Amino acid sequence: MTEPNRPSLTQGLRRAIRLRPDGVAVIDGAKRFSWRETADRVARLAAVLRARGLVDGGRVILLSLNTHRSIETFFVAIHAGGVVVPLNHRLSESELVSQVADAAPSIIILGDGFGHFASAFGQAAGGDPPIIWAGETDASGRAVAFEAELAAATPIDDAGREGDDLACILYTSGTTSAAKGVMLSHMNLIANTLNTVGALDLDETSVHLHHGPLFHVAPAARLFSVTHVGATHVLLPRFVAREVIAEIERTGITHATFVPTMFRALLDEPALAESDMQSLSVISYGSAPMPEALLDEMMAALPGARFLQSYGMTELSPVVTILGWRDHLPENRRPGLLRSAGQPVLLADVAVVGLDGNRLNDGQTGEIVARGPNRMLGYWNKPELTAEALRGGWMHTGDAGYFDEYGYLHVVDRLKDMIISGGENVYSQEVENAIATHPAVSECAVFGRPHPHWGEAVHAVVRLKSGAQVEAQGIIDYCRDRIAHYKCPRTLEIRTEPMPLSGANKILKAKLRAELLLSEAGLMGRSGQ
Repeated sequence: MTEPNRPSLTQGLRRAIRLRPDGVAVIDGAKRFSWRETADRVARLAAVLRARGLVDGGRVILLSLNTHRSIETFFVAIHAGGVVVPLNHRLSESELVSQVADAAPSIIILGDGFGHFASAFGQAAGGDPPIIWAGETDASGRAVAFEAELAAATPIDDAGREGDDLACILYTSGTTSAAKGVMLSHMNLIANTLNTVGALDLDETSVHLHHGPLFHVAPAARLFSVTHVGATHVLLPRFVAREVIAEIERTGITHATFVPTMFRALLDEPALAESDMQSLSVISYGSAPMPEALLDEMMAALPGARFLQSYGMTELSPVVTILGWRDHLPENRRPGLLRSAGQPVLLADVAVVGLDGNRLNDGQTGEIVARGPNRMLGYWNKPELTAEALRGGWMHTGDAGYFDEYGYLHVVDRLKDMIISGGENVYSQEVENAIATHPAVSECAVFGRPHPHWGEAVHAVVRLKSGAQVEAQGIIDYCRDRIAHYKCPRTLEIRTEPMPLSGANKILKAKLRAELLLSEAGLMGRSGQ
């Protein structure tokens, strides 16, 4: 029997079997699986993958909504010695095909609704890789059925990959450039578990809700953390506020993770006020800036839950700082604390550096960099980009921030989102925080638009709460009472449609800016006719 002697993600699965062999591992609608059953299914399908040509380090593409088979596939690929590559189902066919070609997979696993990609994916992968159908409906065409293959297989031992061996490739969203495949090792993802389980208070009694897509690093990494402690996974195919509330009540969810747009959707859902969500004890949030007013509203709606924030990125597996639940207590709040990203986690070295790469003093704004066992191996097939991102051994995040005198990191903006207007630096997050406190505002995004005199001018896009009415100038005037005039929006658009979102439910500023520029180009063209 092959056993890893360095940290391995499959060790978490073995530990869960020892802790709770008959305990509930996965809840997927009406289906429930124990840890013993889950491990057996993983070992059986791992045998199928090896028999169909998967070798150590071979890539296994997964395109599916969240189901029990999605979680199983992560562990199946790793147990069989492979690398799991979950794809973003929100991308276009051409984007997905490009990523399949880049990954050059040995196996392709497709869930319900994605069977029509089989032919295109097979051609893009080259070598005609086997396709496994992981949906509820019957497999058709060239795909073989997940359940039928699993039932006929004999379990195999773990392949023994470990430590710095590649475990997962996660493609970044690619909203501003071609998507990059972030290579995460066994050690990277185990380091994230060590960095977070204490703050999250995760243990074998926890029941964790997975509604976020597993192609995003936060849900994917949490999958491993929940398994490591032998807790229970509860799956929803996607985030729908009413369904999330109902599932928390139905299965006694104790832990869940949300982003700001989800907080707003939950608060706007009438079922929230009528629900019994007393089981929900820990809510973590992150991925995008959280307006303090929105956080206060959510904390008031769920007073029995503890809230904590995490900051990081895919390349850091992902968490590097945490603002703990104690920092959220009223008696511990000091001005600006809830706008910080917290303090560095156990195994991450985090610094703020200037243009020369040297560390800056507290209070000085520069680029946030981080290193440690959670730092990625690099970008798949992109050595030059890897060298640029990891220069000096540090992951250069592209985020601007500073440390305060208490050792708390404050993320002020993406460097690329910083607006330079009339020679002054304007951080879009500061403007967004001011706008978000307006009682009529549901969500907002701030970015720079070209200006003939100032270089860039601050522009805001705002969506109002249901039934709210306010003029654009009223919101601009509101900002002027709260932040410096040069930081306030010079122009503001009130939008009625939902904001465009990425696969991680972040507002796509690049798309909003492109829409604005396209609209202006059209107007300019018409005015010249």
